[in-house]
Amino acid sequence: MMPDLLTPHDDEEIADIVAAANRSKEPLAIVGGGTRIGIGRPSQTATTLSTTGLAGVTLYEPAELVLSARAGTPLADVDKLLVAKGQRLPFEPMDHRALLGTSGEPTIGSVVAVNVSGPRRIQAGAARDSLIGVRAVTGRGDIVKSGGRVMKNVTGYDLVKFLAGSYGTLAVLSEVTFKVLPAPEAELTLILSGLDDESAVAAMAAALCSPFSVTGAAHLPANSADPSRTFVRLEGFAASVADRSTRLTNHLAEFGPAERLEGDFSAELWRGIRDVQRLGLLATLPVWRISTRPTDAPAMVETIRRSFDCQVLYDWGGGLVWLGGGAGEDGGAAVVRAAVATVGGHATLVRAPQDIRAAVDVFQPIDPALMDLTRRLKQTFDPVGVLNPGRMYEGI
Repeated sequence: MMPDLLTPHDDEEIADIVAAANRSKEPLAIVGGGTRIGIGRPSQTATTLSTTGLAGVTLYEPAELVLSARAGTPLADVDKLLVAKGQRLPFEPMDHRALLGTSGEPTIGSVVAVNVSGPRRIQAGAARDSLIGVRAVTGRGDIVKSGGRVMKNVTGYDLVKFLAGSYGTLAVLSEVTFKVLPAPEAELTLILSGLDDESAVAAMAAALCSPFSVTGAAHLPANSADPSRTFVRLEGFAASVADRSTRLTNHLAEFGPAERLEGDFSAELWRGIRDVQRLGLLATLPVWRISTRPTDAPAMVETIRRSFDCQVLYDWGGGLVWLGGGAGEDGGAAVVRAAVATVGGHATLVRAPQDIRAAVDVFQPIDPALMDLTRRLKQTFDPVGVLNPGRMYEGI
């Protein structure tokens, strides 16, 4: 029997551990810093493989805008290195600790495994869109390398893309390579107050469809303590941000006057939106992450509200809805799934007690043809099913 916690230090050690798991039929839970273990179905394993022994930046070429790091490297270390050179990860990865009530340090590998993306996704894409290379060990125990240091190197590019967001069910990531971007010189947020959800979505759409290069659009509905607030972010050179903010304010005049929040105050606001801090305060409630068409989001939320009280945050111009609330033994799953089905979209149960996560579909149920393809991928990469079994779907 293997120890309860394994911390390999290189690809070969990972391959040996996975090979041993295949022989013993003893599955492995794959984790980074442990800050996202509450997402997905509960672990069905007694042994955990942690990538925290795989730490350190292996390549950073600021002039080429490329960075490689071992999977267990703390995200904070990557950010610190990039900030020193005036650069950043463009997709603004979320920190789940406040929402999930976890501790530890988020790792760069877990960002890829969960395909973590923040408010800037509407402009810069998701984590997988900046990912250009990976090293990993499959569930067969094979060491694989895919992608490269530049976007035009497309060898194995699809492997890079579908390992992002696979939740460790196909392979154990050991190294990841990203394209990075320069950080902006200035940041400014326009704030509209008092809009209902439909008007807020219309205002965000007007901002996103404008020529002013909006990099964030979010809405907090009113609650008992505060009026509703709608946020639109601009980034770039200081002179450009100043000019665009004036013109965008005029462009949004029909939705009311706009306040301005600049610099560090704006950055702090968007960290709170990125990390869904409003729902993190509601520690006892289930939390749902729902993606749908922005124009359908307010009606969908209203349908859910007729069944139970909930707190809501709209991000991505209304295309992403964070919803805190849920009643009954299923954490509101039946209500949420039915509401999403009427408009189309995907709902993920991000936070709930373990018994609820074990009993309901945590991820959006998929049609039989796509499930068949998913099972065949699992069979190809992890035929014995030793990597994070059941984390996403039964048997996967």
